[in-house]
Amino acid sequence: MIAALGPYLLWEKALHIISVIAWMAGLFYLPRLFVYHCTTPSGSAQSELFKIMERRLLRQIMNPAMIASFAFGLLLVLTPGAVNWDAGWWWVKLSSVLLLATFHGACGSWRRAFAEDRNVKSERFFRVANEVPTVLMLVIVIMAIVQPF
Repeated sequence: MIAALGPYLLWEKALHIISVIAWMAGLFYLPRLFVYHCTTPSGSAQSELFKIMERRLLRQIMNPAMIASFAFGLLLVLTPGAVNWDAGWWWVKLSSVLLLATFHGACGSWRRAFAEDRNVKSERFFRVANEVPTVLMLVIVIMAIVQPF
């Protein structure tokens, strides 16, 4: 724990929430772009536009927002009194955040496949994948706010 972080706890929380909102927006939107991208022929103007949108969303919004979310989350963890290490909710939240980061990595892999015109996944696959961040977000928010155990 770093005692000097104590006075900044509310700023850390605010910046963490802001970065998480930006990250989640991207995690909700990118798989939806993949759904629409599946319906366009490879090499078409529309497909090329989706490639640009997907690349920019991932690199300019999602990646920086994820890094900021982890950085501010780490500051929170290092702030005395911010985390009760004995509480079970903390470990469920952390596990869910790591699953969310894994999903982010999968989105990057799927984006690369689209960029190289080698996507083999279906529109239905991406419709289902689009629900993963929502489920994880529900678990994370409930753990952080309600702290059920």
